[in-house]
Amino acid sequence: MSTNSEIILEAQGIHAWYDSSHVLHGINIDIRKGETVGLLGRNGMGKSTLIRSLLGHVTQRDGHISLFGNDISKARPHEVARQGVAYVPEGRGVFGNLTVRENLIMAAHRGRDERADWTLERVLHTFPRLTERLNNLGSQLSGGEQQMLSIGRALMTHPELIILDEATEGLAPLIVAEIWRVIDDIKASGMAVLIVDRDWHKVLSRSNRALVLQKGLVVLSGPSTELLHHTELAHYLGV
Repeated sequence: MSTNSEIILEAQGIHAWYDSSHVLHGINIDIRKGETVGLLGRNGMGKSTLIRSLLGHVTQRDGHISLFGNDISKARPHEVARQGVAYVPEGRGVFGNLTVRENLIMAAHRGRDERADWTLERVLHTFPRLTERLNNLGSQLSGGEQQMLSIGRALMTHPELIILDEATEGLAPLIVAEIWRVIDDIKASGMAVLIVDRDWHKVLSRSNRALVLQKGLVVLSGPSTELLHHTELAHYLGV
């Protein structure tokens, strides 16, 4: 567990709707500096909706959200991003008509307190494969390379918190192993991480705490080491 107790993100009583469909039902979550938190649950249980609600992408939402003690309950996505949160969405969102270099540089800006520790050189050192593809268009990359680019682009905003939504989805095993290696590097750098992934064992073995969602409710939460052996975990994850 992180010894630094500073809360980066805190949300209380989060409800969310898509039109008339009530998706989230009063979720509480907090993430502290340097901490990794796992978010687990079967498909359609509200994980991505929770993330998108925290970041301002879901406008039909209720509850209180604070970032570094500042109320962001009504903030727009770009306002949240500027305050030190990077989001790697499911589906990657790479600009196909820009080169790898352009994708990375376009995203870059200094972080909170003018931090700039994730330089282009550091990102390319973390993802050697991107160095080889630096002048290729985003549309010419494989799925794994696009995922690396999406994570690299997020790192170049020098975030305090990075949110990874299904970062290994649909990738070949060798690429999946590479993505998990990078996640370990990000953790080791002291950055806070919120991670959603189907490989619940890897999530729980790498996170400090975790939450399990079912039908928009938190049904299990606590230290990851305890959840790993929880008797009801398999039931809620369908494994």
